[in-house]
Amino acid sequence: MNAFGIHLVGLSADTGRKLLATIVLVAALLLLRWVVTALAHAVFRGHDRRSADPEVEHRDERRRFWARQAVRILVAVVFVLGVASIWFDDPGRLATVAGLLTAGVAIALQRVITSVAGYLIILRGRTFTVGDRITMGGVRGDVVALDFMQTTVMEMGEPPSMQTDGTPSWVHARQYTGRIVRITNDRIFDAPVYNYTREFPYVWEEMHFPIKYDDDRDRVERLLVEIARKHTAPIIARATPALRALERRYPIAAGEELEPRIYLRMTDNWLEFSLRFLAEARTVRGVKDAMTRDILAAFEGAKIGMASGTYEIVGVPPLRVEVTSP
Repeated sequence: MNAFGIHLVGLSADTGRKLLATIVLVAALLLLRWVVTALAHAVFRGHDRRSADPEVEHRDERRRFWARQAVRILVAVVFVLGVASIWFDDPGRLATVAGLLTAGVAIALQRVITSVAGYLIILRGRTFTVGDRITMGGVRGDVVALDFMQTTVMEMGEPPSMQTDGTPSWVHARQYTGRIVRITNDRIFDAPVYNYTREFPYVWEEMHFPIKYDDDRDRVERLLVEIARKHTAPIIARATPALRALERRYPIAAGEELEPRIYLRMTDNWLEFSLRFLAEARTVRGVKDAMTRDILAAFEGAKIGMASGTYEIVGVPPLRVEVTSP
């Protein structure tokens, strides 16, 4: 092909037509993706018409997410098929080129291919989706985006005893730190993925209280259980049908207690009361804070003290100072 009197090596009229067709295909697919995405936002309460109900908005956000994922996959498949149809009209050439290309890509882009495979497993296996609270690759938080290569998480803090990597968190509870973390999807093959909210959005929590041996143990247990029931009764009512559904789906031990329960453990210095109770995965810290305030007030009213391993100096021997004149 000649352009402005210059002979373009390797570019013929047929190649030019194929190149033009490829550009048209890419433009059409981009336009199709934009149109379908806009329609999905309009149908599922788009950004301009968000619902005041958090549950409805959360459900609509999930629908918008799955619509976007379907569009991305459809566009990718059509693009690959379209480019192959335009440039490789000879099936023999297509098979040869595809074989060489596949071998080269498999060697050079192993992590990329593994990440895409992880993406497909995440979707097909229902490992997690946007809005779920997970721990993946050592990062705990809420999934805010998911694409072919990466999972984007709004990070949460964690207690110092659970911080094992080199980037410790300054937030010592399950609340947002403000950091956005991107994790490659291939990490699902390296370590377990913990999902806190997908099928059973509740967790069993424990609070530990060292009580002196000479305190009224029965009264301590009664106070702790009463306060825990006060704060967890609505949670238990919502969690009961969810737990029964989980038991029907998985062969887990039936009859797990949802009511608060006290467990005792003897130590050399005190009697440890372990209060076990159910809480929603997203509101654990608030529930524990409210319970702690009520427990402190109840212990103060009942004259119950917390034991500790510190020592108190109750007396100092008299000191005698003599001053000798020179």
